Amino acid sequence: MLTRLVAPAAAALSGLLLYASFPPRPLWWLVLPGFALLAWCLYGRRARAAFGLGLLAGLGFLLPLLSWTGEEVGPLPWVALATAEALFVAVTCVGIAVVTRLPLWPVWGAAVWILGEAVRARVPFGGFPWGKIAFGQADSVFLPLAAAGGTPVLGFAVVLCGFGLYEAVRQFLTYRSTRKVPRRGAAIAALTIVVPVTAALAALPLVDNSAQNGTATAAAIQGNVPRLGLDFNAQRRAVLDNHARRTEQLAEDVKAGKVPQPDFVLWPENSSDLDPYRNGDARLVIDRAVRAIGAPTVIGAVLTPDTGKLRNTLIEWDPERGPVATYDKRHVQPFGEYIPMRSFVRLFSSDVDRVRRDFGPGDEVGVFDLAGTKVGLATCYEAAFDWAVRDTVNGGAQLISVPSNNATFGRSEMTYQQLAMSRVRAVEHSRAVVVPVTSGVSAVIQPDGKVVQKTQMFTPDALVAEVPLRSSLTPATRLGTIPEGVLVVLAVTGLGWALFRGVRARRSASA
Repeated sequence: MLTRLVAPAAAALSGLLLYASFPPRPLWWLVLPGFALLAWCLYGRRARAAFGLGLLAGLGFLLPLLSWTGEEVGPLPWVALATAEALFVAVTCVGIAVVTRLPLWPVWGAAVWILGEAVRARVPFGGFPWGKIAFGQADSVFLPLAAAGGTPVLGFAVVLCGFGLYEAVRQFLTYRSTRKVPRRGAAIAALTIVVPVTAALAALPLVDNSAQNGTATAAAIQGNVPRLGLDFNAQRRAVLDNHARRTEQLAEDVKAGKVPQPDFVLWPENSSDLDPYRNGDARLVIDRAVRAIGAPTVIGAVLTPDTGKLRNTLIEWDPERGPVATYDKRHVQPFGEYIPMRSFVRLFSSDVDRVRRDFGPGDEVGVFDLAGTKVGLATCYEAAFDWAVRDTVNGGAQLISVPSNNATFGRSEMTYQQLAMSRVRAVEHSRAVVVPVTSGVSAVIQPDGKVVQKTQMFTPDALVAEVPLRSSLTPATRLGTIPEGVLVVLAVTGLGWALFRGVRARRSASA
């Protein structure tokens, strides 16, 4: 009886190892034994068993990883989301089990994992890429691969190495039992470990902090919020005043010679939930703060038109001319900024009615010209989507800003997980990234992914840093979705080959 529990326990443990490899823990290498253990669970399994074991692995991974989603709304939405995402993992694991019967199975298996991530990042409701393996690798030796082929290539290399680790152990055990060296198997195991590591080392020259277009002095304002939780913006004027006050304090520090004059200033998402186009008081507060600092400032605001949907908007505010440009968030968050299937979802949680009026998406790429610096904008949730950040760089961004609002999620791990995404994006596109957050952690990130300045959570602060400006495009930026497409085709080819072999074997057996 107990022996039947070994595989389920191992599957759940593999998921926990994947979770433990994610920030804020600097234990990225745990992903390798995590995938090695998952491979042991799935190798040669039938579809039903692989699905069950994959579901356990997915729950072990995603339940703790996404626990922040229940921070203020209770366990039901959290468990529902984690279970739904774990089902994607379960189906992916069925595919991995199928291709373990093929030669070079770790390659096919790693490609199938990326196929699963690609689907999960797109459906339903525009997808939910949180938990992509690449996002746990901000401190990893594999990180330079993000510049070579983006998050799909980085994730593929990590999964391949983990599967290769299992294959190496399997071949060693075969040798111990037979006292014969399984040369082909040993070569496959060695290659699936050595090739990803070698590729990561070869990609190191792509990681470059040099200032190709000079430097800019950027400031990020963290004003803090009056309270934690979903009702943080009940005192919308207090949030706005906090950010204006901290900007004015920065202006005083500049005059006193404590910090250099910034070329531009970045406020976070939701720093003014009062629409400055409709609220004269809010406009005056913002205008006074921007005039005090004397630099173009990006304001995160909620725009409330008379009809239609709300807009989560970033406004470029000039100290002389006022608002001169806007960027509407293009990928609004389902169940956070708008409620799909509202009447159905209400049956499970009345918290859906906290979102009384849905937000609508914008349709233009956000790149502001701030005092001569092209700054690409990806608002909060958008940082998780490859296309959202890549579009800004292709649009000419020399620097990336990810204004965010994590106050809803308290002191959970969410803010650290999101910060790690921005670190991966920095390397992926070879751009410095500035992350202004309402309540923390705000940060300045170099193009090599290193955090050079950061704030404490729920502490008013201002970061001022000289950052390099860059215009060259990494292979990942140039190639766009091609690396992911190649890996998806590889996965589909492997699955088709495995199914064909299975059908042919059954026909031969019945003949």
